[in-house]
Amino acid sequence: MPLQNKCQLITYPDSLGSSIADLHYVMNRYFSGCFGGVHILPFYPSSGDRGFAPLTYQEVDPTFGDWEDVEILGREYDIMVDFMVNHISQRSEYFQDFLQHGEQSQYADMFLRFKKLAPPHGDVSSDDLAKVYTRKPRPPYYEANISNGVIEKVWCTFDYEQIDLDVFSEVGAKFVRDMMIFLARRNINCIRVDAFGYTVKKLGTSCFFVEPETSNLLRQLEEYVKPFDVELLPEIHEHHSIQLKLASQGYYVYDFALPFLCLQALFDGDNKNLINWLNICPRKQFTTLDTHDGLPVVDVVDLMTTEEIERTKDNLYEKGANVQRRYSVSAEYHNLDVYQVNCTYYSALGDNDDAYLTARAIQFFSPGIPQVYYVGALAGKNDIERVERTKVGREINRHNYLLKEIDSEVDRPVIKRLITLMRFRNDYGEVFNGEMKILDSPKNELRMLWQNDHQEACLVADLSNYKSEISYKNASTNEEGKFMV
Repeated sequence: MPLQNKCQLITYPDSLGSSIADLHYVMNRYFSGCFGGVHILPFYPSSGDRGFAPLTYQEVDPTFGDWEDVEILGREYDIMVDFMVNHISQRSEYFQDFLQHGEQSQYADMFLRFKKLAPPHGDVSSDDLAKVYTRKPRPPYYEANISNGVIEKVWCTFDYEQIDLDVFSEVGAKFVRDMMIFLARRNINCIRVDAFGYTVKKLGTSCFFVEPETSNLLRQLEEYVKPFDVELLPEIHEHHSIQLKLASQGYYVYDFALPFLCLQALFDGDNKNLINWLNICPRKQFTTLDTHDGLPVVDVVDLMTTEEIERTKDNLYEKGANVQRRYSVSAEYHNLDVYQVNCTYYSALGDNDDAYLTARAIQFFSPGIPQVYYVGALAGKNDIERVERTKVGREINRHNYLLKEIDSEVDRPVIKRLITLMRFRNDYGEVFNGEMKILDSPKNELRMLWQNDHQEACLVADLSNYKSEISYKNASTNEEGKFMV
């Protein structure tokens, strides 16, 4: 089924309540009319990284429910699920069989072993490893201790719990095909292909988005899901030109540039960079302000100058509520990558209701399907206690809400206003399938007009005092009105 151009929720299966059934209840009880779909972050049995080290895709972790719970939710909402095409859990039956049986394992060829890349002994040079694009302060391999006492290096891009697959081997390709088809048959609408840019490893390159192999792989994945009318969303955090390239080939992409561009516009009271992006950004995309990861920085390179990027980060740490650099760039908090800032979007804007709602209005008027992370749906503040307890910087934006908390949070004025805004975006969804114009605006304003047949909707956002107004009209019903966001 085609995806609805309505707001989508992004959430872990146990972050709004404790299960998928609780999630369904929360969406219907507290957010009726707000969402047309939900991206449920990995709910499979997993050994780490909050679900992103799956043991299998054929089961739902019984803590969260079962496949019937997912399929029941899919009767009311578009469903997006994850497939980690780059890796599988170290504790999966596949890798454990390899550790036990070595070369005799039926899965021996499923993993990207160094001896494949540099036969016969796997002697990959330090120069080649230095070229690899990685966001971890270590070489990209895991030393597997085979039962016969042999130590073998296996490619490992992310955490040691996540062992990279050789998706081009016979057994690796079959695993990918079987799992993609299995997921596509589960009454879902979209598969998010996680860590997609890292799947192709070729010595002498960065091993990131290596062409033409990466694009060829994406086309193959598309073939697996096309018979079931399921869309693909390749997940890539990098230069915006990659998103433009994928979009030109007809794929959905993420707008990961929008979050930082919005912050810069609101911090500086300057629409220039934001307008430039809105004019050139893909139209077939998912827009975000926040996700389960940090606020992306690498995606705005060349859309903002280096000075503007650094000034925006400085403003974020200065004006944001309880934002500290150590949560993003400190070994103590397991973050030595500098491509993101760990913070909730509400706290990034100083817990300011008007600034936050203006940012959401801009997102909802930007081309694409808007996604709202569950913490953002409740205008969540930085969870300092959680990040200090776990010593993981990203946990600052991963608070789990009990049902009784949600019952209290939705009474906050900022949430009531956000619910009104989301319901408008969904009720007027057809106009956002039309044409967008950026109207002449002074530097400190953003004026966006959408028109589609008999409908139109206009946003006037003041980037200095954070006051925003939406006006709308429907010529066929003579309905018109305006409201402050």
